[in-house]
Amino acid sequence: MTPAQAPRQAQHIHRLDPNYPARLNDLYDPPEILYIYGNIELLKRPMIAVVGSRIASPRGMSNAALFARGLSEAGVLVLSGLARGIDGVAHRTCLEPGANWTTIAVCGTGVDVVYPREHKDLAHQIGSQGLILSEFPPGTGPKAFHFPKRNRLIAALSLGVVVIEAADKSGSLITARLATDLGREVFALPGPIHDPLYEGCHRLIQEGAKLVCHPKEVLDELVIPTKTLFKASE
Repeated sequence: MTPAQAPRQAQHIHRLDPNYPARLNDLYDPPEILYIYGNIELLKRPMIAVVGSRIASPRGMSNAALFARGLSEAGVLVLSGLARGIDGVAHRTCLEPGANWTTIAVCGTGVDVVYPREHKDLAHQIGSQGLILSEFPPGTGPKAFHFPKRNRLIAALSLGVVVIEAADKSGSLITARLATDLGREVFALPGPIHDPLYEGCHRLIQEGAKLVCHPKEVLDELVIPTKTLFKASE
């Protein structure tokens, strides 16, 4: 599908810039330049990734909303990859309460190119209320090899990665395994044992991911300084 053009201007920050997220330096190949659109101050917030299948079940979408809402209400900044399915639900849920609620989208395109096309309005809303981030220069369209590169940024920026629903070949497993390699916490939701949409989650649990059924279990596992949390209702 052809990506949509989003008429906005990107900022860029270099690796030595004080606004550059220090957690990206844990990568062996941190981007020298990040392109962003939105509120740069959000890069200082504690983040948890919510990721999963592009072709999500109603159960998966409901769980994505549950976790995104619970984490966001607790003051954590939820980030995801702006993809169809779980990613889109997570972003939308974080923005729903109102203008002071926010999320971060990490893209596999330039920040001025929206992919998938149907997320154009969502991307504009994220740019207004939150932050869109990419290592690809403006004007860069989607390529298959861009998305694993995007996934490594999601893993590095996060304190932990929550995999809501994932088939055995899901790209979200790349994010989860990169997170493990970086020393981040990985959480996975269980599902019906014969449901192929949960094969990836079950494999992650077998490999050591923490089985979770509620966002509080994620928050209890992670140590997040209270002073770094932000609640829009406060």
